[in-house]
Amino acid sequence: MNRNIIFLMTLLSWISMVFLKPKTVKRYIPGALFMTVFLITEGMLAEKKIWWWFHYNIKRNFLGELPLIVGPFFVGSIWILKYTFENFKLYLLTNLIVDNLFVYVLLNWFKKIGYVSLVRLTKPQLSLIFLIKTVSMYAFQLFYEKMFKLQQADS
Repeated sequence: MNRNIIFLMTLLSWISMVFLKPKTVKRYIPGALFMTVFLITEGMLAEKKIWWWFHYNIKRNFLGELPLIVGPFFVGSIWILKYTFENFKLYLLTNLIVDNLFVYVLLNWFKKIGYVSLVRLTKPQLSLIFLIKTVSMYAFQLFYEKMFKLQQADS
């Protein structure tokens, strides 16, 4: 497998951040960080339960999905929140499209290049997990913003 493809995917995600205003990044970074922690925890569980298998690891004892987590998933979360937050239907629809493109198209390509394979998880099950993460991130961002505004009002 060409490691440069995975590195390039992560790098291009971060390069796209130059098109975001710092205020936007500051606003949505809590939701993206929440999702990052969620994904790392999920990755450790998935490794133990053998839900999927990454044929490529950056380094021993590092999750194989780490480039996806810190690249497209982290940055993509900020982009999606930027354009859809406060409109849950649009947020949900956008995530359903993106997540299902990942599960039913990109995952096939990743398997073909020897990056990852599903083992004990089916694609519909993975789509359901993505849906749970989608709703969780939105709920977290909503909760965070309500708490932050409350703390500002108390100051």
